[in-house]
Amino acid sequence: MTGLGSLVRLALRRDRLLLLVWVVGLVGITVSTASTVGELYGSVESRQQLGATAGGNPAFLAMLGPLYDASTTGGVLAWRWGVFGGLLVGLMAMFLVTRHTRAEEETGRLELIGSAVVARHAPLAAAVVVALLASTLIGLLVALGLTGLGESASGSFALGLAFASVGWVFTGVGAVSAQLSESARTANSISGGVLGVAYLLRAVGDAAGDEGPTWLTWLSPLGWLERTRAFAGDRFWVLVLPVALFAVLIVTASVLVTKRDLGGGLVPTRLGPARAPRSLGSAFGLAWRLQRGMLIGWTLSLLVLGAVYGSVARGVEQMLEANPALQKIIAQMGGTGAIVDVYLASILGIIALFSAIYVVQSTLRLRAEETGLRAEPVLATPVSRVAWVGGHVLFATVGTAVVLAAAGVGAGLVHGVRVGDVDGQVVRLVGASLVHVPAVWVVAGLALALFALVPKLSSASWAVIVVFLVLGQLGPLLQLDRWAMDLSPFTHVPKAPGAEVTAGPLLWLALVAAVLMVVGFAGFRRRDVG
Repeated sequence: MTGLGSLVRLALRRDRLLLLVWVVGLVGITVSTASTVGELYGSVESRQQLGATAGGNPAFLAMLGPLYDASTTGGVLAWRWGVFGGLLVGLMAMFLVTRHTRAEEETGRLELIGSAVVARHAPLAAAVVVALLASTLIGLLVALGLTGLGESASGSFALGLAFASVGWVFTGVGAVSAQLSESARTANSISGGVLGVAYLLRAVGDAAGDEGPTWLTWLSPLGWLERTRAFAGDRFWVLVLPVALFAVLIVTASVLVTKRDLGGGLVPTRLGPARAPRSLGSAFGLAWRLQRGMLIGWTLSLLVLGAVYGSVARGVEQMLEANPALQKIIAQMGGTGAIVDVYLASILGIIALFSAIYVVQSTLRLRAEETGLRAEPVLATPVSRVAWVGGHVLFATVGTAVVLAAAGVGAGLVHGVRVGDVDGQVVRLVGASLVHVPAVWVVAGLALALFALVPKLSSASWAVIVVFLVLGQLGPLLQLDRWAMDLSPFTHVPKAPGAEVTAGPLLWLALVAAVLMVVGFAGFRRRDVG
């Protein structure tokens, strides 16, 4: 394939720092977590006690999946970090493919490359090769790192290859989605939607119980990661499924790339009316036109996710009914309602992290408009820079409240129907969802500040979410100092429902977010556009 080698070298050179951060970060987190698990649960008895307490808990099943074997450190690691590690490898792969295919095409650089002696499929193949190399390297280094810690080589390679397999699948998903849309943002949204569905299918399947639709897990690449059963039987044959799906997706993408024009997508952009409506005459109207689809999509997605997680609350109570000893402990802590509230607070915290993805997407729309050369014509009109930025920031901030409230409504409706108190549970869980809004606003403020001050580093906003995810989910396990965990705004959010909600932390978070946004507005007014 003419030009493939040159394009791969070009991509590796451009992404040398980005790839280094992804690879070192994911491998380092995985190996560090394994080391800490070994220190905290050094004996087989302590690990099995953890498995007896948490392994059958529906809440943990929905969030982390099943704990197949608690007798080894690797088994606990695969349960505690497997799903989140797979999610991050999948995100890395799909972002890499979009960056080197659709994003290059959108900016016109791919047309320039295509004018040289380069085969039609070479750019797509180069992106796929780079994403495959990165995913596989992460898997191999994870395997070698865990083996070096003394874990079994078979289990280590099963977990490492399971991580890599998620990257392989979402390399294919990214390759197909890049053929569908004319914009990189939409391509990433399509891939992200597929990843969200994969997570949802796995969560529902894992939490369904023996009589429920557990087969749903087998429809998800993240479910295949679990079913590899690293350190608990090491079923390498499961890896045939992601390899087969990857092959199908790549063949599909290679066919689709010949069915469209350069710069176009298979899903054509709908032509607008000859005359724009009056609503598009303002910065807010333009922002609404550009952001409404994403806002509606995220609102519906988090409504469904909240409903799914709300339905699992029933299993939490059933677990208590079958465990008198745990009932006694929970009763001493505040009654059987307490553990349900703890569960609901935990899942709303995770949903708040998901909503941070929305807020970064919404804020970075500014950067997409700028690099797409659509910002300059708008700013050449009487629209001020503050108004242009403010229109989009309004959707990032108010939109956060909307999508989080939707998650609370979904969880409240399902949980309320079960306990016979729909109105009360909806109000209670919507309120519990909204306490996370100031923390998500801090993420919006960081993204806006990066866009305004160092626009070339706007993509680092995604790394901020990953850091907050690690601090929130693994901070206690990694035995990080309190000051380190306090760097995440989500650490300061009251654990509602159940915990007392005080205004102090929320006001401080809102103040930090406001300062960051002021810095962002001021910075953008002082820099060149483009």
